[in-house]
Amino acid sequence: MRLVLKRGLATVGTLGLVVLVAACGSSGSSSSSATSSSGAGSSSSSGSSSSSAKPGQGKPPIILGDKNFTEEYLLGDMYQQALQAKGYTVTLKANIGSSELTDKALTSGQIQMYPEYTGVILSVIKGQAKVPVSAAATYAEAKAFEAGRGYTLLNPTPFQDRDVTATLKAFAAKNHLVSMEDLAKLPSFTNGGPPENKTRYEGLVGMHEAYHLNNVHFVPLAIGLQYAALDSGKVDSANVFTTDGQLSSGKYALLTDPKHIYGFQQVAPVVKTSLLQQEGPAFAQTLNAVDATLTDTVMQKLNAAVVLQKVDAATVAKDFLKANGLL
Repeated sequence: MRLVLKRGLATVGTLGLVVLVAACGSSGSSSSSATSSSGAGSSSSSGSSSSSAKPGQGKPPIILGDKNFTEEYLLGDMYQQALQAKGYTVTLKANIGSSELTDKALTSGQIQMYPEYTGVILSVIKGQAKVPVSAAATYAEAKAFEAGRGYTLLNPTPFQDRDVTATLKAFAAKNHLVSMEDLAKLPSFTNGGPPENKTRYEGLVGMHEAYHLNNVHFVPLAIGLQYAALDSGKVDSANVFTTDGQLSSGKYALLTDPKHIYGFQQVAPVVKTSLLQQEGPAFAQTLNAVDATLTDTVMQKLNAAVVLQKVDAATVAKDFLKANGLL
């Protein structure tokens, strides 16, 4: 028997594990690498029901992108499928890369929209060093920045996916680590994270400038490999995301960030303003309805279904949308 997640209520999970996600069905999109033979994204029709009731019918086609990790694959698949259910024609270019690369794809016209994190818009895309004082302030500043470039931010998600420094619980206990400030007590330590963290304030730069951690040796790791590196002892600490499915194992200690180098990180679709105007009100309404369902707990469970249970991201997305009346 399979039960499904509805509005964040816990249910019996798929593949023998307890998760908050539906896990059956099929999809017309891909979360594979954009650089591989299967990763060019996908395009599919909006379904077989009558087109007369679909507000997207006859609207200009949409090119949607997503970044290079599980949560982004899920968001890209959910956006594509929900829009297709409304009659829109949507091509998904999956796994483009880091925020820097995905933003270039946006501004060069290769894509017209993608899901982005509000704090990342300010720190990475805008290059702003100062962290706003709240999630609401972060969203407002990010929205104003994007508007100045000809883009619109739709509504933010309830969940935040912040970067966080993680260690094995045994390592934290042995070295009395609770806060990132405590890392200064170590003679030296290794920190694994995405290659771009070497030059990001949310990574090595913030560790140096805010925490004065000159005892850190940075180890570049592809997103998703941080946990294996921690488990094997390849790194002492790692930069991970607070909605990662792996954190449900309880194996890891998350260090607090009193200097707030990681900021506030809700997701909001970044959409070319001209596209928003062309597609009509149902376009934004559909995406906002999807994002409104995504709490911290829900997102961690959706991620866990993909990375731990090995369910295809598009399948997880489809069943979640169906369970919530969005397909």
